[in-house]
Amino acid sequence: MSIKEEIEKRRTFAIISHPDAGKTTLTEKFLLFGGAIQTAGAVKSNKVKNHAASDFMEIERQRGISVATSVMGFEYRGYKINLLDTPGHKDFAEDTYRTLTAVDSVILVVDCVKGVEEQTQRLMEVCRMRNTPVMIFVNKLDRPGKDPFDLLDELETKLNIKVRPLSWPINMGSDFKGVYNLYRQHLDLFSPNKTSIETNVVAIDSLYTPELDEIIGRDADDLRESVDLVEGVYEPFELESYREARVAPVFFGSALNNFGIRELLDTFVEIAPPPGPKITGSRTVRADEEGFSGFVFKIHANLDARHRDRIAFLRVCSGRFQRNKLYHHVRLNKNLRFNNPYSFLGNEKSVTEDALPGDVVGLYDTNNFKIGDTLSEGEIMMFKGIPSFSPEIFREVVNANPMKTKQLEKGISQLTDEGVAQLFTLQPGNRKIIGTVGELQFDVIRFRLEGEYGASCNLYPLPIHKACWLTSDNTQKLREFMQRKSNHIAYDKDERPVYLAESEYMLTSAMRQYPEIQFHFISEHSQETA
Repeated sequence: MSIKEEIEKRRTFAIISHPDAGKTTLTEKFLLFGGAIQTAGAVKSNKVKNHAASDFMEIERQRGISVATSVMGFEYRGYKINLLDTPGHKDFAEDTYRTLTAVDSVILVVDCVKGVEEQTQRLMEVCRMRNTPVMIFVNKLDRPGKDPFDLLDELETKLNIKVRPLSWPINMGSDFKGVYNLYRQHLDLFSPNKTSIETNVVAIDSLYTPELDEIIGRDADDLRESVDLVEGVYEPFELESYREARVAPVFFGSALNNFGIRELLDTFVEIAPPPGPKITGSRTVRADEEGFSGFVFKIHANLDARHRDRIAFLRVCSGRFQRNKLYHHVRLNKNLRFNNPYSFLGNEKSVTEDALPGDVVGLYDTNNFKIGDTLSEGEIMMFKGIPSFSPEIFREVVNANPMKTKQLEKGISQLTDEGVAQLFTLQPGNRKIIGTVGELQFDVIRFRLEGEYGASCNLYPLPIHKACWLTSDNTQKLREFMQRKSNHIAYDKDERPVYLAESEYMLTSAMRQYPEIQFHFISEHSQETA
């Protein structure tokens, strides 16, 4: 098989949702159907022993939530699947936003009972900004939920995208009988089954065959009426409309009961886009180019607590990544060799000899990498679009155990390199300030500092409204502002000046008084060469 053919057989995507919509459960069922795991874990109970394969951090097991993106690769029907399971909780949305830069498409999970929720809308906004193709899985059909037509209207209105159902449910809740697959025109009958992946598929020539009445009884007429309405209201499905992110196909099912998963997965591998072009500051890189290139979108320290390792996750964008070959680190302007690059299934890793566009490779890192770094075969280019968002909550770090100062500094440095939070240094006094978008991130920081680094700290709240990155073509005005606001000027990990605004009023006043200065609320990770 040629490299071009191999690229066409790759599908790299993320599963996103509001918390508790069933995202991690769906992830595991994909692994189950792909043969990557034999039994699914339990995510919601901290009393069970078999936890979700994608939730491997101790705090995830204790709280029953995903707090970090997991990378999983498996094969299905001749396709190489690279699946990224993302945190659903809004406090960890920034990790999800960065992950979306590394995928070619998305499956969005929606709870049929709750419909479109706040975090669902936020995640969809990021997808819309990037024109990322989206497929929607309406989950929990075994529970009483919203009317399917009302739910489709809600999806279009709140997510600002046209939808096209490719399956249709026959009732919901205790009366749920299955779905009619509009895309393949067959009937899939429901039976509660949390362990087996076998499904009862019935091939029918037409919805108007008497056989349908024999199978689902009086619900046959309702199904015919609903399908006629779907075909009349919604435009026929077009592949290009989906791949250009103008329409979102919709499937219905129950992830917990392994129902609707095969239909979703079969259609996904068939229609989802293969690895596509990626934009750099100088040009657009095509996946089928001969020269290797890739970027780091995630860093995770202590993936294996026994070895205290640090792994940089790299998305291959073009060419072929090969083990033991020298590659150019653009920001550091030096060449690096990787003896043991990894592929992943959650926290289980194995050495891989090579990787192609769309693949995610784990690189053992000795503090060489930052999020956003580019590797190439020598070309000087920096991939764009990996954001840092202005934090909303700020805490000053105060060491609780002076005997563990080095451990604390190392832990804070590594955790903020991962993107768990953002670190700012304020003078005088070299004060360390952590900024996050949610309270839960501070719990994760404390938990991991103690468990992984043996360090502890107190985190004291600070009256800061917003952190703004500062740039200006007028160096004199920028210097004047920074001197005037010296007690509120900090530096991020890339030594860029940041204004820690005391209040909304002070921020507005500063922006009005200094129109020559740009106050940025989103900053791309720096990739400038050293």
